[in-house]
Amino acid sequence: MGMWIGRNRKARVTYGFDEIALVPGRVTINPNEVDISWCLTSKGGAPLEFKIPILASAMDGVVDVQFAIAMGKLGGLAVLNLEGVQTRYKNPEEVLQKIVEADKAEITSLLQKIYQEPVQEDLIRARVKEMKDAGIPVAVSSIPQRAESFGAIAQEAGADIFVVQSTVSTARHISSEYASLDLSKFCREMRIPIIVGNTVGYEATLEIMECGPAAVLIGVGPGAACTSRGVLGLGVPQVTATVDCAAARDAYFKKTARYVPIITDGGMSKGGDVCKALACGADAVMVGSAFAKAYEAPGSGYHWGMATPHANLPRGTRIKVGATGSLKQILFGPAEVDDGSQNLVGAITTCMGNVGASSLPEFQQTEIIIAPSIKTEGKLFQTVQSVGMGTR
Repeated sequence: MGMWIGRNRKARVTYGFDEIALVPGRVTINPNEVDISWCLTSKGGAPLEFKIPILASAMDGVVDVQFAIAMGKLGGLAVLNLEGVQTRYKNPEEVLQKIVEADKAEITSLLQKIYQEPVQEDLIRARVKEMKDAGIPVAVSSIPQRAESFGAIAQEAGADIFVVQSTVSTARHISSEYASLDLSKFCREMRIPIIVGNTVGYEATLEIMECGPAAVLIGVGPGAACTSRGVLGLGVPQVTATVDCAAARDAYFKKTARYVPIITDGGMSKGGDVCKALACGADAVMVGSAFAKAYEAPGSGYHWGMATPHANLPRGTRIKVGATGSLKQILFGPAEVDDGSQNLVGAITTCMGNVGASSLPEFQQTEIIIAPSIKTEGKLFQTVQSVGMGTR
């Protein structure tokens, strides 16, 4: 499998969203009659069910308490970063304003300085309580090194889901400098569902699933504000990553009868990308830049990668996406733009209707073709005029 790239060395051909297309089905369905719900298995209770298969990324320019509340009330799930400005500063709005107004040449050093402020445990409790009091599912995240301490605090404060997120997640992390998170032990001892990410490979995903998480995040470096692929040369295009990890999920389910959803994370700014991710096998998607465009987003039309403030090797940047509509518009429409960045749910249901899928598991069986010309065929005028599919 693969192609020769030189003497004694082969490489696999992999694919991203712009290189494939979904094939219409022989039967079509009324988009209003398809089921796009999904769920997470909880410990000792009823599954956590969600009306829409879309999560908002744990980025400071995307999710704060008020955004999470709005997202939850619309049937989705937003993840709050426990290592961001919301838990480092009592009044994060002032800090966010400084980030938005900073000069491009100074932004990385400013972010590094801002994120040196220590996380305050009382703010973790306060933020979780604010979301919990609003009656929404509460999801929060941290890196593995702080998962045990922050997880315990968040759980006691009432969080419903805890996300352990890093650039690359594995079940086996080797270090002689510090104690690694025992993922199996952590998943076993926490009373709430654990989502783990990020990964892109079949074997690595299988090993993570064997540790007992409720779901796994898929994607290394595809996010609009992430620079890991440039800084580290690391990553797998999201179509191939999703397909490989979906195969791991299915193999694990066949072996254990425990279904562990996979969530494609990053690289999707338009409805068509979301549809392709779900058709490739994702049970849900995690989106950042599309929600950074919401009026409710705390970044005022800007957002930055979670690794942008890294003290030694920043792997992200601040980008401007602009505030183009309300969160409700971005999720459900009516769309006022023609580039597919609004009414994401409408895109999913319409696509499912056109391929003849009545549920997400059926959608995952959609025929997929390799089609590198799918975005350019017949679209010359759109490209020249930078409208519709000609926009970036």
